[in-house]
Amino acid sequence: MSIQAPRDARLRLSVLDRWLPAWIGTAMVAGLVLGRFVPALGDGLVRLEVGGISLPIALGLLVMMYPVLAKVRYDRVAAVTGDRRLLVSSLALNWLVGPALMFALAWLLLPDLPEYRTGLIVVGLARCIAMVVIWNDLACGDREAAAVLVAVNSVFQVVAFSLLGWFYLTVLPGRLGLDSAGLDVSVGQIAVNVAVFLGIPLLAGFASRWIGERAHGRDWYEERFVPRVGPWALYGLLFTIVLLFALQGEAVTSRPLDVARIALPLLVYFGVMWAVGLAAGRGLGLGYARSTTLAFTAAGNNFELAIAVAIGTFGATSGQALAGVVGPLIEVPVLVALVYVSLWARDRWFPPSSTSPSTAEPQEARS
Repeated sequence: MSIQAPRDARLRLSVLDRWLPAWIGTAMVAGLVLGRFVPALGDGLVRLEVGGISLPIALGLLVMMYPVLAKVRYDRVAAVTGDRRLLVSSLALNWLVGPALMFALAWLLLPDLPEYRTGLIVVGLARCIAMVVIWNDLACGDREAAAVLVAVNSVFQVVAFSLLGWFYLTVLPGRLGLDSAGLDVSVGQIAVNVAVFLGIPLLAGFASRWIGERAHGRDWYEERFVPRVGPWALYGLLFTIVLLFALQGEAVTSRPLDVARIALPLLVYFGVMWAVGLAAGRGLGLGYARSTTLAFTAAGNNFELAIAVAIGTFGATSGQALAGVVGPLIEVPVLVALVYVSLWARDRWFPPSSTSPSTAEPQEARS
């Protein structure tokens, strides 16, 4: 199939999804303007803090997490065990390779910026459970495999994120003799934020599907309910970005070079993880559809969770939070570009028989 297919698929996206980088950029600018001309906004957000996090920001974080987890087909988690190669390789890439790579890049490229470095490490721990479904569909990947891997990562993340955060932020730097700038983050501190900002929307998403499907059936849930709540993930993300940039405005405008330095390891990370995932799938003989699904689920990150944990643990005005906020602005255009690279690679690196009609046909034909 020619590269025209993803262009057609992209046109089928909503205006919100199609122009996602523009909306994120607009939200950032709006936040900067508000922070400069409405200084009382920052004071108001601080006064509304509970447990170190502002309630409006917490609301935005929960709103953006819920629709993503409401889309997951939890009853299909067990189905992925039928393809052990896909499951094992996905878990290895997501929970071993990804965090280790981001840790290495953060220390290599940001040795003198401990807050941003920590923020990037947190980003590396938050495995993708959201936009990967869109990139996978545009690249004609295996939708059901993507849904299963999303569900597995959603469940696995509840426990793994906290333990790996403790390991990469406190244990490993000490073992390697690295100066962690006095950072002391307990596993309990991270676990509380993960439990709130992942656990609550995860339970709500599971409950929504369970109740909705039993009351009205899966077709109604997938075709009526999910499209209605889906855009709220982006609304919540944009709302949160506006508030964060209103608080972070001075740091962004006074240190633009720091923002550029945050972007560099992110660019390297996305490219390397995607390439390793696609090569691993090809080497394991998974075929194009599942190889590209493996690549995008490995490359994408859950910035919603990373932002939530960074804010809850370090504060909304911290460098860690800024690193998380810059993430989506870099991820979206890079992964859109990798969609086209995937389709270019399909015709050159994968035999025609590796792309079955059931996994390669456009989204509308499979809906």
